[in-house]
Amino acid sequence: MSDSNASAATRPARRNSSGLRRDLELLEILGSPESVAASGLGVSKVAEIAGRDKAQVSRTLATLAEAGLVDRDPDSLLYSLGYGLYALAARTAEARMVSASTPFLKRVSAATHETTHLCVLRGGTVLTLKSEMSNHTYRALGWEGVSVDAWGTSSGRVLVSDWDATALRDWYDTNAAKASELQDLSPLALEAGQGQPGHRPNKIQSFEDLCAEISLIRRRGYAVVDEEFELGVVGVSAPVYDFKKRIVAAFNVSAPKQRFGRHLEQAGALAAKVAMEFSVSLGAPVA
Repeated sequence: MSDSNASAATRPARRNSSGLRRDLELLEILGSPESVAASGLGVSKVAEIAGRDKAQVSRTLATLAEAGLVDRDPDSLLYSLGYGLYALAARTAEARMVSASTPFLKRVSAATHETTHLCVLRGGTVLTLKSEMSNHTYRALGWEGVSVDAWGTSSGRVLVSDWDATALRDWYDTNAAKASELQDLSPLALEAGQGQPGHRPNKIQSFEDLCAEISLIRRRGYAVVDEEFELGVVGVSAPVYDFKKRIVAAFNVSAPKQRFGRHLEQAGALAAKVAMEFSVSLGAPVA
């Protein structure tokens, strides 16, 4: 037998019980139906299910808790999956969504000749994850990474349009103070030579207004904003769904009213159609 063969024969076989694998096993246990039903599991129960030493499991769970991957209830001392794990999963899903959205955003931009955006909700604001630029000389600037108040935007309204009444009420109560705030005119409208600093009053001035707007969005499949965000600027947005048919993002098209105002309904229907095709590509049910 050669030296190399002898070395290979005596080398320990790689085992699946590496430290990372053993940590993942504990996370899987805490994500089990038994753990979810009980709002968490104690160290002894986790160790029993894993077939491992209790002290070792306790140390590992404490380390995972420090990283935010698991939570420990201070009263019951039960462990459950932590916020950090969900945050990582959400960022992973968004990264995939951004990458996959490019050809769909390009279709909307090419058909409307306007800049198209992929947006998500962040509390009371809308964050633009990706922009696909138009070919106009006067065009919307890239908004990637920029957050704006959700109240005056069509995308913000679309992103809450599948919420139930209780969730909508909570969101309204938390963010209603922003509804009447005036914003300075952004470079988009200044570049287009439209209007003056400020915007028209937000048409959502009460919870009843919000509910009426949500009903309208649900009926036609997209939202429209006419100079509420900026004077001289209009926009439409359509929902993007995940595999559970939850709205997770929105396609938005915004442009100067002088150029785009007559095409809002047509653009809204187009954005809704392409956004639904994108949703299906992400795993959303067809019907």
